[in-house]
Amino acid sequence: MALDTHAPSSSGADLAPAAVESSKLKRHFGRFDILFFLICTIVGVDTIATVASSGGEAFTWMVILAVVFFVPQALLFSELGTAFPQEGGPYLWTRMAFGHLAGAINNFLYWVTNPVWLGGTLAFSAAVALETFFNDGKTFSTPVFYLVTIPFIWVGVLAAVLSFRVGKWITTVGAFARFLLLGIFVVTVVVYAIVHGVHGPSAGDYKPTAGGFVALVGVLLFNYVGFELPNSAGEEMKDAAKDVPFGIARSAVFSFLLYAVPIFGILLVLPVGQVSNFGGFVDSIKTTFTVFGGHVGANGAVLTGFGQVMGGLAGIVFVICVLTSGVTWIMGSDRSLAVSGYDGAAPRFFGVINAKLGTPVRVNIFSGIVATIVLVLANTITEGNAAKFFGAVLGVTISTTLISYLLIFPALWKLRRSHPDTPRPYRMPFYRPLTVLLMALLAFTVIQLIAPGAFFSWFGSDFRPTGWGKSEGVLYLLTELVPVVAFIVIGVIFWALGTKTRRENLAMAKELDAAAAPGAGAAAPASPAGPSSSAGPSSSAESSSAVPRGSDCCAAARAASPPRRGLARSARRDEPSRHHDDLRRACGPRLA
Repeated sequence: MALDTHAPSSSGADLAPAAVESSKLKRHFGRFDILFFLICTIVGVDTIATVASSGGEAFTWMVILAVVFFVPQALLFSELGTAFPQEGGPYLWTRMAFGHLAGAINNFLYWVTNPVWLGGTLAFSAAVALETFFNDGKTFSTPVFYLVTIPFIWVGVLAAVLSFRVGKWITTVGAFARFLLLGIFVVTVVVYAIVHGVHGPSAGDYKPTAGGFVALVGVLLFNYVGFELPNSAGEEMKDAAKDVPFGIARSAVFSFLLYAVPIFGILLVLPVGQVSNFGGFVDSIKTTFTVFGGHVGANGAVLTGFGQVMGGLAGIVFVICVLTSGVTWIMGSDRSLAVSGYDGAAPRFFGVINAKLGTPVRVNIFSGIVATIVLVLANTITEGNAAKFFGAVLGVTISTTLISYLLIFPALWKLRRSHPDTPRPYRMPFYRPLTVLLMALLAFTVIQLIAPGAFFSWFGSDFRPTGWGKSEGVLYLLTELVPVVAFIVIGVIFWALGTKTRRENLAMAKELDAAAAPGAGAAAPASPAGPSSSAGPSSSAESSSAVPRGSDCCAAARAASPPRRGLARSARRDEPSRHHDDLRRACGPRLA
C-alpha cells in the first residue's frame, strides 16, 4: 500500500515534517526555464529610471559593479547551487552554515522584502504606466487606483500558486516581454536620436564620484542580486548540476545588456533633470515613441495616431514586466519560507506544500495579504503621493534585501570547511578574496542605506536622498532601522515557533542514524515490493526509517513515498546498507 505518513515509525515517532512535505515536490524546472526565470528575476524595469536619474556616472558605476559584484556573485551561486541543490536554496545554505536561528532570521528578511516590493514599488509602477498611456498622465482616483493595484497583486499571487509546470511559462513570457519592450525602446531611441539629436550628459559627467557611489550603490546591487533564487526550487529542477551554471552564465550577459543599453538610451534622449526616480523610464518611452506619431511640448510628450497605439502596447508590456518580476521573487522566496516552516525555522503552519500543485499555497496567500496591507497603508500614509511612496518603499526593500545576503554569501566559505567532501560540479575560483570583496561591498552598502554619507558627511547635501532635509537625518535613520529591527525580532519569534518541528525532524534523524549503524540494516530493510505492496503497517514504519534528515534529502524521502516517473524505484532496489550510506551522504547538513 502507499506510504501512510501518519503511521508510527519503529520508535513511535511520526514521519518527519520535512520528509512529508518534500515528498510532494515535482520536477518541472528545466535548463531554459531557469534561464528565463533568472532574466525575469534580475531585470527589473521599475528601477531603470532610478539609476538613469543620477546621470552619466550612474552608467560608469553600473559597469564597475558588474565587474566587482555581479560576476563574482554569479560564480558564488554557481557553486552553491550545484553543490547543495536542495529545496529552499538560500535558506538552506544559511541554516547549514550557521544554524536554525540564523537561518530563521535571515530567511524572514529575505522573504518579507518581496510582498513589500510587490505591494509597493511594483504595484505603483504598474499604476503609473497605465495612467501615462491610458489616462493622459492624470493620476487615478483612489477607488480606481485600488481597482488597478489590488488585482495586480492577486494576479501575481495566483501565478505563484500555480504548479511550476504552468507557472514557469509565466516567467518565460516575462523574460520575452523584457526583450520585446527594451528591444523596441532601444531601436526607437536610435531613430529619435537621428531625428531630434541627443541631449545626454557630457563626457565629464561620466566621471565617478564618492557621492554618486553612495547614492547609487544600493539600487545597483539590488538590481544585480537574484542568481540564487531558482535554487529555492532546487528539488524541482531536472538537472541542477548542469542547468544552474548554464542559466547563471547566460542570464548574467543578457541581464547586464538589458540594463545597460536602455539606461544609456535614456541618458541620450532625456536631459538628466527631466528623469525622475519614479516615472523616468515610462516618460522616456513616451518621449521616444513620438517618432511613431506625436510631439514633445512644454508639458511633456503627447502621443497621437500610431504613436498612441504603440504607447498603449508598451504600457501593457511594461505592466507584464513588473508583474512577472514580482511573480518570480514570490515564487522563490515563498518556497524558502515554506522550507523553513517544515525544517523548524518558522511556524509549521507555513511549512506545507500543496500535494496537487507542488507549491506553498499557504505562504503564497500570506504574501498576497502582506502585499495588500503594504499597498493600502503606504498609499494612505503618503496621501497618494506616488513618488514619495515609491522612494520610501524602495529604500526599505533594498536595505532589507541586501542585509539578507550578509549571511548568504559567507555560507559558501563556511560550507567549504564544514562539508569538504560534498561533490561540487562547479567550484568558485579565488573564493576567499572574492567572498571578502562581496561582503565588504554589501556591508558598506547597508551602512550607507541606513545612514547615508556615513564615513564622509552623514546626511550631507551630496549624500542624503532627494526630498529629505538636513534636519531630518535622525528621522530617516529611524525609517530605515526600525523596520529591519522589527523583521529581526519576527525572525526570532519564527525560530521559537519552529521548536517542535525541529524536534520531530531530529527524532527522525536519530532513527536514520540508528538504522545506518552496523548490524542495523536487517532491522529496516528497503521494501522490494515498492509502494503498491500489500505489506501491512509495519512495512510503512520500516520505510519511514529510511526517510531523510530535514529538508536536505528529498530524493530519498520520495523513495519512501509513491514514486513519480520512476524516480524512487532505483533507490528501493539497493540493499539496506548501501541505501543508508546514500542517505547519509545526502543528509550531511545538520538539523540541530
